Amino acid sequence: MSKSIVLFFLLLFFYSKFGPALPLNFTTQSRGEPLVVSAEGKAVVTPDIAKVTVGIEESGATLKSIQESVNKKSQDLIKALENLGIDKKDIRTISYNIYPENDYQENPPKITGYRVSTTYEIEVSDIEKTNDVLVTVTKVGANLVGGVSFDVSDEVRNEKMNEARAEAAEKAKEKAKGLASAAGITLGKIINVSESEGLDFPRPIALLEKQDTEASIEPGQTEIAITVTLSYEIR
Repeated sequence: MSKSIVLFFLLLFFYSKFGPALPLNFTTQSRGEPLVVSAEGKAVVTPDIAKVTVGIEESGATLKSIQESVNKKSQDLIKALENLGIDKKDIRTISYNIYPENDYQENPPKITGYRVSTTYEIEVSDIEKTNDVLVTVTKVGANLVGGVSFDVSDEVRNEKMNEARAEAAEKAKEKAKGLASAAGITLGKIINVSESEGLDFPRPIALLEKQDTEASIEPGQTEIAITVTLSYEIR
């Protein structure tokens, strides 16, 4: 190796080690490695399912009488929801609690009564009925109204994910063609495909009081974003 070549590599080493950092943005491609490209596709989706959380709570001197009252109101609540067209399988009990109420002036504390609460999650497949559900359940005895959240049915989710996936894959292919053309290389077959996804729904709406009047409940829109990564052979 000539002295000039040795000197060149020495200067290159010291410059890379101690020279100024340059704001470069580049991709390297080693011989024999595939060309890997990524692109993102998006689809706008409107939630088509509402989930309403409601409950019944009562206090009294005897546990049996309170339980009977709560059970009666629960039966009335379920019947009223079924009359609205809500399927019984879409009404789910998520908690049932019994709390003793104590008089701490006594030593030891004396139980003076009990508090019983039960909470339901109601899935409403027709979002336009959400406010009707809120009004109905409070009329039949629900005194705990937690909130409304939104979700997307599997059918709609899969449809929108396929839209976003197709867009991402097409963008990735165009990107690969552009890079190959610019670099003067020939693409071979796709040897690997992977994806990642993201979905951000509107936050739940807090409903802390009984809803006796018409409320404006809008699910809004959100985006499904999918990133597709393609790996190509290089010919």
